[in-house]
Amino acid sequence: MAERITRINPEPLHETPGYHHITVVEAGRTAYLAGQCPLDRNGDLVGAGSLEKQVDQVIANALAALAAARAQPSHVVRSVIYVRSDERDDLGAVWRRLTESALGEAFTTASTLLGVAQLGFSGQLVEVDLTVALPD
Repeated sequence: MAERITRINPEPLHETPGYHHITVVEAGRTAYLAGQCPLDRNGDLVGAGSLEKQVDQVIANALAALAAARAQPSHVVRSVIYVRSDERDDLGAVWRRLTESALGEAFTTASTLLGVAQLGFSGQLVEVDLTVALPD
């Protein structure tokens, strides 16, 4: 699988805190995960008011979704992280918690981190959207 995914940081572009500016995937199957939210199996919000608890639930949900697609965090080729905040420190805290988790390898690829005004569920503070190059 590793030969099908190439991650690139071109010299003229700024250094990154762990992600790559470009991810190239050779032909193969792709999975697009719906935005992973901090909801439990019953659809109830986990960790109201807590970025940390919500990030942990998003990680658990994303790992379960990857497993269902028979993929690992290393197969992720693009991520978009949404944080309901306009505080740079909140965005940084979410990034660190994600990258230091069991899902961390997913964020070494092309990645975007956004502060947003609202997410889909009442009280939701974080959501992660993943695109995966499935292994053969």
